[in-house]
Amino acid sequence: MEMTRRTAAVVHLDRLERNIRTSLASLAPGVELIAVVKGDAYGHGIAGVAPVFKACGVKSYAVSVWEEGRALRRAGCTDEPILVLGDTLPSGLPMLLKYRLTPTVFSADTAERLDRLAAASNTIQPVHIKLDTGMNRIGFPADELCIEHISRIAAMKNLRITGAFTHFSRADEPLCGETKRQLDLFTDAVSALRRGGVEIPFIHAANSPAFLFGPPEARLDAVRVGDALFGLCPGEGEAWSSSGLEEVMSWHTYVAMVKTVPAGTPVGYGGSFVTKRSTVIATLPVGFADGYSRRLSNRGHVSIHGRPAPVIGKICMDMFMADVTDIPGVRPGDRADLIGGAVTILGMADDMDANVDEVVCGISARVPKIYTAK
Repeated sequence: MEMTRRTAAVVHLDRLERNIRTSLASLAPGVELIAVVKGDAYGHGIAGVAPVFKACGVKSYAVSVWEEGRALRRAGCTDEPILVLGDTLPSGLPMLLKYRLTPTVFSADTAERLDRLAAASNTIQPVHIKLDTGMNRIGFPADELCIEHISRIAAMKNLRITGAFTHFSRADEPLCGETKRQLDLFTDAVSALRRGGVEIPFIHAANSPAFLFGPPEARLDAVRVGDALFGLCPGEGEAWSSSGLEEVMSWHTYVAMVKTVPAGTPVGYGGSFVTKRSTVIATLPVGFADGYSRRLSNRGHVSIHGRPAPVIGKICMDMFMADVTDIPGVRPGDRADLIGGAVTILGMADDMDANVDEVVCGISARVPKIYTAK
């Protein structure tokens, strides 16, 4: 990549396509892939990646907020079901109808508001019911009391329950037993609802780590796969290393200045790094305003000439410094890989003590995205 911009995040659409097709091929007949593209497609850009999902034959999507559903519709996903996983304020409920989105319902009050809106629009509004089996975030408790509430929703004339789901809290820990407990609680609750006359035609529970590491029975009617499609590792173990999934995003900048300083020289704000030898410093024109986390101060690495260079000093708002003493011939204008080359998203997340989703979602809007198929 020839550097023509101060910085850019590159989304490799060929890798994304391979990840999607690999994931689809791993599903048993009758199990659907719900592509989760929340967080602006995990920072990769909904508008830029939506055509790849459509070309691969993905038929269902999930987002976090209705605005992301609108973005998907505008990106060409005009007919596919789009599930809104999070809450929607009363002021946003009309947008669900306008853009034909399927909301998650976990309170009778919201259901009643939706029912009135749908009646006023002379339409039937699909909804998915959320059951809480241990995440303790949102959802009807998966117990006997939930049957009464959900039965009331099922009786509303302008709502139709088209699905129900839960969310696993520890699916990235396949040996702990919690996923199996949650799955049993969820399927028992769904069975009780069905025995009580509530029609629930479609159920799903497996998120990315459960899709990769969980028991096959957790796949139910569909799997909700998000970060894994973008090559973002949701857990550790052989299942990931053997999955064949690739990181889709790389991130680049260039060397703005090179200088040599003697041993004992403080570097950056507060002098948090002091050189122990004659040191060649490369200054890179990216900082925390671009989403290059301050937690990488004195911990992170960049890749220059294909070799790792440690970050030294505190990350500034618009710049930071790297030690290139051991990389011969570094000059101003040379490309520096913030992600790519010798630096992976997973490695950056480890340096930040964060997860991989936080890395890519944290890249700011002032970093342009370039979409390439190679």
